[in-house]
Amino acid sequence: MKNKFYFLLLVFLTAIGWSACGDNTEDDLAAQRKQALTHYTKLVKASYDDTYQAALVLKQNVDAFVANPTEAGFQACKTAWLNARNPYGQTEAFRFYAGPIDDADGLEGFINAWPMDENWIDYVAGNPNSGLINDLNSHPVISKQLIYDLNEIISEQSIFTGWHAIEFLLWGQDLSAAGPGNRPFTDYVQGAGGTAANQARRAQYLQAATDLLLEHLDSVRDEWEPEAPYPQEFLKDKTSGEAMGLLFFGLREFTITELSGERMFVAVDAQDQEHEHSCFADNTNADLLMNLQGIKNVYFGTYQNTDGSVVTGLSFSDLCISVNKSKDDAVRAAFTDAEAKMNAIPSPFDQALLNNVPEIEAAIAALEVLGASLADAGKAIGAEF
Repeated sequence: MKNKFYFLLLVFLTAIGWSACGDNTEDDLAAQRKQALTHYTKLVKASYDDTYQAALVLKQNVDAFVANPTEAGFQACKTAWLNARNPYGQTEAFRFYAGPIDDADGLEGFINAWPMDENWIDYVAGNPNSGLINDLNSHPVISKQLIYDLNEIISEQSIFTGWHAIEFLLWGQDLSAAGPGNRPFTDYVQGAGGTAANQARRAQYLQAATDLLLEHLDSVRDEWEPEAPYPQEFLKDKTSGEAMGLLFFGLREFTITELSGERMFVAVDAQDQEHEHSCFADNTNADLLMNLQGIKNVYFGTYQNTDGSVVTGLSFSDLCISVNKSKDDAVRAAFTDAEAKMNAIPSPFDQALLNNVPEIEAAIAALEVLGASLADAGKAIGAEF
């Protein structure tokens, strides 16, 4: 009888436990959503911290080069630009939901606007006197404020600031099928041995553009400080469904409209290297892969810092597994397929536009599937959009 009593008591307590668990399932999921969103804000901040530090290294190299222009110093500037593009490319997954990078006061258009018409900045093939650098009469002094004020004023392609303006100042036009642009470092050498004209103004422009980029990146990362207004609004003023709705809407838009659309389809459709993302440095393949990595970072809640350490926490994938594993399986399969197809695109991208259209089209299709799968997973865990 005693054993029977304990058995019945165990059944009763177990039933109470299952009932309590069932009653709190939605509350538990809501708490997990907030936890995942809080981790997301930390991941964003870490990504922008890395980008800022990498851009600071770029500035240090630019300042050293301008003070003493040498071939080695010029190559160091290029290497620093390429290195800084890796963390920045991953931050672009934080776009398209009116966050700090692209809200009404967002600086994205000053940081990474493209495609750009390089004629507005400096000499190009067939026109040695084009660009702001060679226009002493209209703009005798080059400054950060000047290039900020001019950016996209004339047209959407009159880009004067950001990564790609600096890229052009370092590499020059890409006129080769075999490699990137080949601007000589002597474009910055004043006096004997100098090439092109207005070397001092070119140096002023390079420094101004680099300084402005660093300031803008610093401004964006400051807006993701834990106590800054935007993270507080994101985590406290919005419901978890609203916040995740913004986030997953942004992921879908970036994956389908921007990455597969603007950055790949438009370029392959026009078969014009002017539409590729980093056309002067031939860094487009790496840009695209870093963009995809950024999307993975958001969904899986993991970011590898440039020092090798890893930021991890409760992810949206974890939530999706607990709610609807098949949706998470679909996202994982879509990532695997998209990665494989994007890695199959030969480098440089400007030659793939002409010779490997099927490979690019396959990657575009895979990204469209990925974007749709991410949206489905977001809805499964309560994203409202």
